[in-house]
Formats: sequence, structure tokens, C-alpha cells
Amino acid sequence: MGRSVVLTLAMLIGLLFQPLMAEEKTAEDYINYIELKPFVTNFGGPGPVRFLKAEVTIQVETQAAHHAVNAHKAHIRNDLVFLFSAVKEEDIGSVAAQQVLAEKALHAVQQLLKDETGDTHVSDLFFTSFVTQ
Repeated sequence: MGRSVVLTLAMLIGLLFQPLMAEEKTAEDYINYIELKPFVTNFGGPGPVRFLKAEVTIQVETQAAHHAVNAHKAHIRNDLVFLFSAVKEEDIGSVAAQQVLAEKALHAVQQLLKDETGDTHVSDLFFTSFVTQ
């Protein structure tokens, strides 16, 4: 009988700590995506007017990063508009070139956040739509 009481208590204690362990795990595994409004800008310099439309999603891994991105969203959009409007046709003519542009955009956002907050905060950046005309 004493042994069954000890086992029952051990199981109850385990059940009590299980939610705490689950909370710790979800805090470590936090991943969130922040969708920015679509970007529409001209690009290519002199010559015929060309337009680029890009939908950008930013990946963050902490709630603090989420708040930092939201707090500086206007500045992020500004820098990305300038980056996208400076591209040339050869900078976006292939999927590989678009991936390079996404890397440049990621580094621009990370540098901006590092300058503003002291941390890069953003772990990845995706083009969820990319159209040129």
C-alpha cells in the first residue's frame, strides 16, 4: 500500500510539472511570420518604365523580435522600397537572382534593426509573390 501511494504521488507531481515543461518548449520553439503590405515600385533606371510588385514575409523567432519589427515597420518598408527601386533587369531576371535579392533584403532589414535596437531580430525573409512588368 505504501508503494502505491508513492507511485500515485510521483505521477501527480509529474502531471503538475508537465504544463511547465510544455510552456518552456513552446517559448524556445517560437516562430512567427510578419507579412508586410505589398511593395509596388518602378525599377530599371532610364528607358521604358518597369514595375516590380513583391509581397514580403519576415520570419522572427521571439516575441521581442516580433515587437521590434512591428515598431520599425515603416523604416523597414522605406529601406526595402529603395532597395527594390534600385534593381536592374539582370538583378531579377532569374529565380537565382531573385533569391540573391531576397538575401540583400534580409541583410538590409537585419542591419536596420541592429542599428535601431542592437540586435538583428529577423531570421529569414521570403518573397511570397514576385511580379515584374
